[in-house]
Amino acid sequence: MNVNDFTYIIETKKSFDEAVVSVLKTVEQKGWTLFQIYDVKERLAAKGLEQKPLKIIEICSGKYANQFLNKNRLISLCMPCKINVVEENGKVKIIGMKPTIISAFFPEVSKKEAEEVERDIIEMMDNAR
Repeated sequence: MNVNDFTYIIETKKSFDEAVVSVLKTVEQKGWTLFQIYDVKERLAAKGLEQKPLKIIEICSGKYANQFLNKNRLISLCMPCKINVVEENGKVKIIGMKPTIISAFFPEVSKKEAEEVERDIIEMMDNAR
């Protein structure tokens, strides 16, 4: 398995902060819920550690969460979904985990069900670009 099997990565011409705001807007437009935003650079700086810009944006669709949890509550280990915004080598990237990987660990979730969630995630990321 390679990283492209379970991640979707796109570059954007937007600044880091613009990309974060754009992701938040697309999540809202899609009707998903924003759970939390973690500013990893800021949190590590508070510990005296240096890190490049990285924000982890936790999002959830109640419909899909309920559907998956009714199949196996251990799927909560893969929840909520995350879209990360990172800055590396002067480039801003939007990165998400492909939910289809869930069906590899939890066979009670069909690939087709996971593909529905993945389409939403990819659509939000593409629209945020």
